[in-house]
Amino acid sequence: MILPGATIGMIGGGQLGRMFTIAAKYLGYKVIVLEPDEHSPAGQVADTQFIAPYDDADALAVFAEQCDVITTEFENIPASVLEKLAESCPVHPSAAALSKTQDRIIEKDFIRSCGLLPVPYGVIRTRSDVATAVAAIEFPAILKTARFGYDGKGQITVNTPEEAVEGYEKTHKSADCVLEQRVDLACEISVVLARNVDGEMQVFPVSENVHVDGILFQSIVPARVEEDIARAAQTAAKRLADELGYVGVLAVEFFVTKQGALLVNEIAPRTHNSGHFTIDACVTSQFEQQVRTVCNLPFGSTELLSPVVMTNLLGDVWGDSQPDWTKVLSSPKSKLHLYGKAAARPGRKMGHFCTLAETNEAAEQEAKQIFNDLSKA
Repeated sequence: MILPGATIGMIGGGQLGRMFTIAAKYLGYKVIVLEPDEHSPAGQVADTQFIAPYDDADALAVFAEQCDVITTEFENIPASVLEKLAESCPVHPSAAALSKTQDRIIEKDFIRSCGLLPVPYGVIRTRSDVATAVAAIEFPAILKTARFGYDGKGQITVNTPEEAVEGYEKTHKSADCVLEQRVDLACEISVVLARNVDGEMQVFPVSENVHVDGILFQSIVPARVEEDIARAAQTAAKRLADELGYVGVLAVEFFVTKQGALLVNEIAPRTHNSGHFTIDACVTSQFEQQVRTVCNLPFGSTELLSPVVMTNLLGDVWGDSQPDWTKVLSSPKSKLHLYGKAAARPGRKMGHFCTLAETNEAAEQEAKQIFNDLSKA
């Protein structure tokens, strides 16, 4: 065990790193953040921030010397960086685990190798691959860059083979892509779990997710799905974590079709937006669980204490001024979380709030009223 008083290194300074840092400091750890943005959300609350690119060899060497263990808050860190750090210090998750989730093509192949079903898709690496990719799916479809896309970025809807060619050549600048078939969705759900170095796991309650313009808007917990679907999703997520040899907190997003199929959408090798409800509605948050897992402490309980709706706050809500936070704060069962980002802009995640109630329906109603009032202010 790496006990409180030790120093944890966090690569990445965004809101996930911020909430991890807060959880770590509650437990008595010191946290050093490596992040090029000098005003990063995580750097604001960490003990120290190294302001440097993620692949700065000199900064990485000094960073590793000062850490007892290192973890991450996002997946797009070069695997070579984690391999180098692992020569000096324990690193969780591993470079090998991240490398399988950084590229959608590799990720989907991995999902299939685990005996699970991804969304029907085709691979486009060159213009000549478009015809083969189109033959593998039915339109309408979504063309996605294989790397670096998130929150709706790097993807467009295409309805014909001609649009797929145009999207590949122009919008995606001939980067490797996947062409994913749009499926007949009943809902989207996600599973957040933690796995330790001994392969033991703890799974959080399944979340039902609502997206707007490709960005998560709300997570509803417990998810309104049949119990067998929830169990199957948790079992599938555990299988993926085992096959990755994963250590840390992992999230898996699923599509549930109207025909009852469970399809794996994406794997996130980190804490996840859809797991933010755990801060206020579970005995242990996903961020505390990440601290516990990478430090090889016993797991905390993942018990859900109350039905909850988590609502994202994007820069769109800001408009020309700071929102009227009394709209949230006057709700005694809602909890506001702001990320310390200076500039609000449309589509940027600036914060979230969680609304707890006796039932999902009551939480949804209260959250809807709060969000509408914020948007009008």
